[in-house]
Amino acid sequence: MTSPAPLRVLPLGQGESSRGPAKAASRSVLCISLAAMLLAGCAGPTTGVGYYWQSASGHLHLMRAARPVQDWLQDEQASAALKARLEVSQRIRAFAVSELALPDNASYRRYADLGRRAAVYNVVAAPALSLTLQTWCFPVVGCVGYRGYFDEANAQAFADSLPDDLEVAVYPVPAYSTLGWTNWLGGDPLLNTFIGYPEGELARLVFHELAHQVLYVKDDTRFNESFATAVERIGGERWLTQEASPQAKAEYAVFDARRREFRALSRSVREQLQAVYTHAAWSDAEKLQRKANVMDGFRAAYAALRASWSDYPGFDAWVARANNASFGAQAAYDDLVPGFLALFEREGQDFNRFYDAVRALGQQPPEQRTATLQELGLQTRLAEQTLPPASPKLR
Repeated sequence: MTSPAPLRVLPLGQGESSRGPAKAASRSVLCISLAAMLLAGCAGPTTGVGYYWQSASGHLHLMRAARPVQDWLQDEQASAALKARLEVSQRIRAFAVSELALPDNASYRRYADLGRRAAVYNVVAAPALSLTLQTWCFPVVGCVGYRGYFDEANAQAFADSLPDDLEVAVYPVPAYSTLGWTNWLGGDPLLNTFIGYPEGELARLVFHELAHQVLYVKDDTRFNESFATAVERIGGERWLTQEASPQAKAEYAVFDARRREFRALSRSVREQLQAVYTHAAWSDAEKLQRKANVMDGFRAAYAALRASWSDYPGFDAWVARANNASFGAQAAYDDLVPGFLALFEREGQDFNRFYDAVRALGQQPPEQRTATLQELGLQTRLAEQTLPPASPKLR
């Protein structure tokens, strides 16, 4: 779901298009009902019925804004730069099917310009001495560790309404997934909020969201996002190796190297914070002081990292708002990824076998599947430590 810094997410659907206005209108009520259920978890108007209405109407607006990519390619008003990106996106879409065994359906074959910087704005929250996210429960998607809004002001208003003992973060999301439920209406489209990303990152975003259509387990955000992140990393690496131009590869190498360094730093900070929060002998007051020390160290380490990147500012906004909520949200996209990558290797790098193995894991009790993935990831890390340096590995 990364692209507000180390996080990630993605796209949306059509309106009248070739179906004609009458048929589109006849389905709008059903679309609103579906959207209200689906988007509440991937995503006055901040709570209750008002919340579901903003989810439904916001999604419907996005669907109506989307047109088939072919229409944009033939549109004389569309820029040459946009057309070039859309052409690349369709090569990426075909690659997802042919090389990664991802669903071949209507998603990511249309494009919408929303006229804003994000598809939705997510609110996340966690206690002062924990990285465990507050969860909200919705029909269909179950309980998730974030709450999405189409309007940034509404997201901030909800964040401001949360209890003072919670640390809260509001962050922009470039796109989201409807989990394949709206493919009959045109599917999830490409959006202006991410179409300009570096080629390798655009590919990863599409692969990530299509992975959610392969499998989504209710009430387990960490499992779902780590699985999709593993697919995007494997797929992104293959796309760059097999399809990208030398210029795109060079561009992406710089981008991804910085992200990996930042991810390593933030993972280390999460581990330090977790150690502080779970220390049985320390009082809450002492934990709060040690937490402050860890955060001071984080900001100092980031400043040094930023300087080594010639003052590249890409993670500044994330660092500025960093707290337990943002670290907890980040963990959902990272923690189980090594286990999924190890499972992919165990299944002979065969995507269909890998997906079957993941589906089997999804049938297990949450604690059991998490333990299995953690053990697989640990075995991989221990094996890597005993080997001499070799070719770069997927991360």
